[in-house]
Amino acid sequence: MRLPATLRALQYRNFQLFFSGQLISLIGTWMQTVAQAWLVYRLTGSSVLLGAIGFSSQIPIFILSPIGGIVADRYNRHRVVIATQTASMVLALILAALTLTGKVQIPHIFVLAAMLGMVNAFDIPARQSFIVEMVGKPDLMNAIALNSSMFNASRVLGPAIAGVVVARIGEGWCFFANGISYIAVIAGLLFMHVTPRPPTTPQSALRHLIEGFQYATSCFPVRALLGLLGVVSLTGMPYTVLMPIFADQVLHGGAKALGNLMGAAGIGSLCGALLLASRKTVQGFGRGAAAAAALFGAAVAVFGYSRSYGLSIAILVVAGFAVMVQMAASNTLIQSMVPDQLRGRVMSIYSMMLMGMAPFGSMLAGWGAARIGSPATVAAGGLLCMIAAGVFAIFLPRLRIEARRQIAEQMAAAQGS
Repeated sequence: MRLPATLRALQYRNFQLFFSGQLISLIGTWMQTVAQAWLVYRLTGSSVLLGAIGFSSQIPIFILSPIGGIVADRYNRHRVVIATQTASMVLALILAALTLTGKVQIPHIFVLAAMLGMVNAFDIPARQSFIVEMVGKPDLMNAIALNSSMFNASRVLGPAIAGVVVARIGEGWCFFANGISYIAVIAGLLFMHVTPRPPTTPQSALRHLIEGFQYATSCFPVRALLGLLGVVSLTGMPYTVLMPIFADQVLHGGAKALGNLMGAAGIGSLCGALLLASRKTVQGFGRGAAAAAALFGAAVAVFGYSRSYGLSIAILVVAGFAVMVQMAASNTLIQSMVPDQLRGRVMSIYSMMLMGMAPFGSMLAGWGAARIGSPATVAAGGLLCMIAAGVFAIFLPRLRIEARRQIAEQMAAAQGS
């Protein structure tokens, strides 16, 4: 079956199963994300606790991702992903049961959020590095872009559905829907036929860990891309933690407005991912990552001081587009340069920068909002993103030369194997 260039990774049966199952599951995940934020806000009205919940769900990723990377490189990634998705389903159903029976309290949410973060520390490196096993290197870039498209299509639908469900029947049913949605992705994974990877050379876990960090810090393009990603995650992305405050106190729209604001960012991100999916080479991705980070920072800064619901929606579409272009371009460039035997460990560092820096940003955002207000806190984060993008752009010529050499080496290695 011939497919458009934008969808070429869907020619692989395993990726078809993964794509369809994940799409259903991620809609549920975004429903839970919105409902959980609203539940915390409804129970406490505290920006500090919103930040603290974000911290508790993401700090395990920062701490445990390196171990997750070792697991992804040493063991069967297919089985690891099945195990992590099953664990996520169980945690969602526990939260649903507590909420629907009226027994949920803030400590329950903290504990379950932290446990989900621990699961994600193993899930993200394994899932990211598993993509190449489903499609192979020639279509890896397209698969990453389509994976991002799927993530953001669900980011449009999930929050919009959650806003309506929370307003009408409560948060608990969003958590229940998320738990049930994992059945789709687990079934897809079980139906896959995956060729086992050759076993890795046995060595100590510590040596395995050091090897991954040594590569990431010694390879200048990878180091620069991860650094920019970390700054954006730390300073810019925490605007999402404060979204319930903007939806209720600034724009006066309640839970439905929260879902629409999150969905608007998802629409922009989906457009950015589809744009990258139509690309056939990584040429210009470094320049695109810098420009996208700067655009994201500017959009977030403007959003911080917007008092118009319509303008805020439009700005978040731009912000979602920009941050997705930066993240997907960085992911593609890094995966194009990294050797296969290091892929899991390097992607664990990627997840540390993408999600592991976010807990510190969440705490800073909650603290800043309590002292200088949510608008000023969000605007300051956007400004820092623009500064980081400018610094990255200064080193871009050197980065481009080294990245081309690394990619050429990996292409030669793939052809020789």
